[in-house]
Amino acid sequence: MAIRDAVGADGTRIVYRVEGEGRPLVLLHGWAGNLRCWGAAASDLARRYRVIAVDLRGHGYSDDPETGYDDPTAWAGDVAAVLAAEGIDAGAVLLGWSYGGIVATDYLATYGTSAVAGVVYCGATAHIGPEVPGAAVGPAMAKAIPGVFDEAAGRAVRAFAVFGNANTGPGADKGPDAQRLFGGSLATAPSVRKALFYRTVDNTETLRALDVPVLVLHGVEDPVVPADNGRYIVETAPDARGSFWEGAQHGLFIEDRERFVAEVSEFIDAL
Repeated sequence: MAIRDAVGADGTRIVYRVEGEGRPLVLLHGWAGNLRCWGAAASDLARRYRVIAVDLRGHGYSDDPETGYDDPTAWAGDVAAVLAAEGIDAGAVLLGWSYGGIVATDYLATYGTSAVAGVVYCGATAHIGPEVPGAAVGPAMAKAIPGVFDEAAGRAVRAFAVFGNANTGPGADKGPDAQRLFGGSLATAPSVRKALFYRTVDNTETLRALDVPVLVLHGVEDPVVPADNGRYIVETAPDARGSFWEGAQHGLFIEDRERFVAEVSEFIDAL
């Protein structure tokens, strides 16, 4: 395992972790997350693939610039910088969780699919903004806003508590994972948490033009990103299939790690 960094087009330093060998699998975490959010699923996948887990700009150990959060090309440039730093010009698989799905699609809209063999959306949306199709906000997210943007620690903690078990699914055995994810969210600067919602991007035409296979994994009971957002991707991308998990919520790679790893592996191996 190695920790490395790359420099995006606007000078932002992006930190990422590389583990394993084989086809490159780039993990893009969600809003207020970091490269550690994947837990043991990343190491499971690294037994078969070259897993590259990225700290998105403003998250984890990556730089948190004052600007660029509303610019799709900035997000796209960050992903491109990581691929270039790793010498990847073909065959990569992008896997975006939650907001990471928007970042993955920003990359596809800007750079196309020449370096990409497939895309996985996990509990994700491909775009963002009011009235944008397939970009609805789930009830847990809607209830948490605007408290999760607050600089007052007490108010922010109470707002994050609204998510409950959404990121891990029910069960006391997932408690440590839930706390780790909450910790990562609180470690993300409030200004960054807020800035990520200050943009409107409709990537429908990018989805329609995709010439690589797409897999959508989504919990039917997801209260953060509604399952209909995942269905929109399936209905729009030409070569897409969906796996909708009955009773599951938002963090599928923690809620049922074995199933997540199996379905992602099956998709990758079929490329």
